[in-house]
Amino acid sequence: MLRKIIVTLFYVSIAVFIYVIHEPLLQWIHSTDREYAVITALVATLMSLFPVIPYPIVGGVIGAAYGPVLGGFLIWFGSSMASIIMFAIVRYGYQDWGMKILHKYKYLGKLTVLFERNAFLTITLLRMIPIIPSIIINVYAALSRVRFVSYALASSLGKIPSMILFAMIGHTIVTDPREIIYMVIVYGTFLAIVYSGYRYFKKRAEIKFQLQHEDAK
Repeated sequence: MLRKIIVTLFYVSIAVFIYVIHEPLLQWIHSTDREYAVITALVATLMSLFPVIPYPIVGGVIGAAYGPVLGGFLIWFGSSMASIIMFAIVRYGYQDWGMKILHKYKYLGKLTVLFERNAFLTITLLRMIPIIPSIIINVYAALSRVRFVSYALASSLGKIPSMILFAMIGHTIVTDPREIIYMVIVYGTFLAIVYSGYRYFKKRAEIKFQLQHEDAK
């Protein structure tokens, strides 16, 4: 219990600090030079770990300041590092408590087993759909039995498309806003393909799990 209290207080205190200074941080990013890219990456990590403002906005600001290539890398690095840190915090402080909840209900327990068996592909695909809150994936994966290395690789890989999109939108706004329409259409098509593939994969995994469960009876 003491461990949970310490972890919670630490996270909340840093979140409050970021909330207080987030506006000066964004202004600094917008006006900074490329020589401060390392510091910007650290700031991006904190802004993603403690999302007092939507991370796409942070990504847009960084993309406008650093361009689509370097900016995309910086926001990808920040988002990936934040998800790994969040995973470690939840796993260290709350996994024993979370496992009881995940397996308390029959359907949720089956869903968790499916998730753990196909964790790498599932996490990668879910990360490519930006409308799914990142914190849900972070916490759910941390409470399950997914290995740390598998999670870190899958999560970082799946974040690449959306982080590049955020940087490109930020850069395009200050160069040629008309191109945003084409970017949204292309990425929307990409998301539709990814989501269809995920639904197909999920359905096959559920059928396979049911057949294995029936054979075991």
